[in-house]
Amino acid sequence: MFSAAVDTALVCAVAVITLAVVASLGFRLSRSYRDLGSDADRATYATLHTAALASEHLREGLTPSGASRASRHLRGLLRCDVLMISDAAGVLAWEGGRGTPPEVMPLVRQVLESGRTQIVRRQRLEALGPDLGELVLSPIRVDDRVVGTVGAFAEDVNAGLVRATNELAGWVSTQVELAELDSSRRLLAEAEVRALRAQISPHFIYNSLNAIASFINTDPERARDLVVEFADFTRYSFRRHGDFTTVAEELRSIDRYLLLERARFGDRLRVSLEIGPEVLSTVIPFLSLQPLVENAVRHGLDSKDGVGNITITAHDVGPFAEVTIEDDGVGIDPDHLRSVLAGHTEGVHVGLRNVDSRLRQVYGDDHGLIIDTAPGAGTLITMRVPKSQPEHRAWDA
Repeated sequence: MFSAAVDTALVCAVAVITLAVVASLGFRLSRSYRDLGSDADRATYATLHTAALASEHLREGLTPSGASRASRHLRGLLRCDVLMISDAAGVLAWEGGRGTPPEVMPLVRQVLESGRTQIVRRQRLEALGPDLGELVLSPIRVDDRVVGTVGAFAEDVNAGLVRATNELAGWVSTQVELAELDSSRRLLAEAEVRALRAQISPHFIYNSLNAIASFINTDPERARDLVVEFADFTRYSFRRHGDFTTVAEELRSIDRYLLLERARFGDRLRVSLEIGPEVLSTVIPFLSLQPLVENAVRHGLDSKDGVGNITITAHDVGPFAEVTIEDDGVGIDPDHLRSVLAGHTEGVHVGLRNVDSRLRQVYGDDHGLIIDTAPGAGTLITMRVPKSQPEHRAWDA
């Protein structure tokens, strides 16, 4: 009896302990679930998650498709009736409203011009359409430029919505800046590769080798000299070290290029140089002059009947070195040239766009190419760079 009682007591004890463990574990799991985060923690997580989802759509900058997709996530952050994103040209995204967005660009332009947040009250918005409430417009900035706006429509615009819209516009600004940096790196890499390929294109190789072959029997010594010049030219063009060179090095490569082209054109190609020794050591981006000379020969003179003239000058203008390349060839249609420089047109003259883009990236928009041209009037290209560039170093050949 005593043994049976002990067994019973042990069984009861085990059962009690088991229930206690299960209850304790259940309590801890329940508490752990509750401790996943406070309301503030969960709100922070939701905000960061929303921002991460929206940032994926702004990787290409302010585009209609990207802004439209991003606004679907971002509207919830402001809890506004309508979220609008615009650039300088028009409305890119209109999330939350029904129908076609009203004509709000006059309001947007005020922010673009002033660079300051604008609050538009109900009375002014009634002229645009019913049920728009009030509007807060905040600028999207990239560096010192205002490139667009974030607008929030609500029944009443209060201080909290103004602060939130400003913060959201600042976040969008950061995403657009990152997108522009990525684009600049890609453009620079593409420009370098395209410039290299342009200088040693199959067309140029074919013409140069044909010219060399034509002298093998009649003038073997000149043929040998041309082979050496061709080898030196290709070695320089295909070099993979350094992003910068000097005016002197670039002019040496141009001299080799023109020597090979004169072997093909003969007396039809005339070149004159006016080079100031004070600018020879000036640092310039690698392959920034050579494509300009090639453009003058291939697209300016190749299609012209009779003699073609190219004049290359280099001299200092105060703190700058100025290089000009002028030809009396067929010229370029200004509208077509603007399209090429804007990146809207591929094909001929793409070397000009590559050089212009690289100069702007390195020295700023004030140092892009200056091109004077018209059909039948030849082309004058001017490049101006600072003579002092301690942050840039030319690669030693």
